[in-house]
Amino acid sequence: FRTSPLGTREVPGVPYTLRVLQEGYSHPHPDGTLRADGTVTLVAGGPVTALVDTGGPWGQRRLLGRLSELGVSPGDVTHVVCTHGHSDHVGNVNLFPEATLVVGYDVCRGDGLYVPNGLAEGRPYVLDPGRLEVVATPGHTLAHVSLVVKATSLGTVVVAGDLFEAEEDEERWRALSEDPRKQERSRRRVVAMADVIVPGHGPPFRVFRERGASEASRGDQEEGDAATGDGSEGPG
Repeated sequence: FRTSPLGTREVPGVPYTLRVLQEGYSHPHPDGTLRADGTVTLVAGGPVTALVDTGGPWGQRRLLGRLSELGVSPGDVTHVVCTHGHSDHVGNVNLFPEATLVVGYDVCRGDGLYVPNGLAEGRPYVLDPGRLEVVATPGHTLAHVSLVVKATSLGTVVVAGDLFEAEEDEERWRALSEDPRKQERSRRRVVAMADVIVPGHGPPFRVFRERGASEASRGDQEEGDAATGDGSEGPG
């Protein structure tokens, strides 16, 4: 497969349009520190209004401002999907107390009721049948998830969190992975299904597959791949 920059922060669709509210970034410093924040994505237009990752708490005003520019209030958001539990991805979940909250493999309604689901067994958590679903993509953390958005103008979009740090991330993702073997398999599965990938710390990019690539990827799947875990350890 090959990739190329998408060149836009918006992917229209019927009914769902995807908008990247904030492109994540990661800037290492000579003293070993790292300044980073995660990508924040809004998926809206149908019965579900989903925010994928919320960035760090230091970006709260910016997030609220971007939502306001689009005419979206925090109360309009029905689902918040946090791909994993690191601070630059879950830092503003408190802004959406009425939304159903998905953090890794945990699903909790706005009233504090935790809902059983099959993510740990590799089954998707469906938000809108045939259109939106959360899938297990373990590796960066053991309970990492991604949101799959189907039937956009560009095909299937996967909002992948830190499964992909950025379009060209081969020198980075393994060093940040809790389980590189699982993450490699998850990455292959996402590449096989996605026409566009929204990574956790860079702009979205398109995926162009060779014929037969999707079929070949099925051989990478392994029973029990989606190991349990709370996905809350460490930065990233």
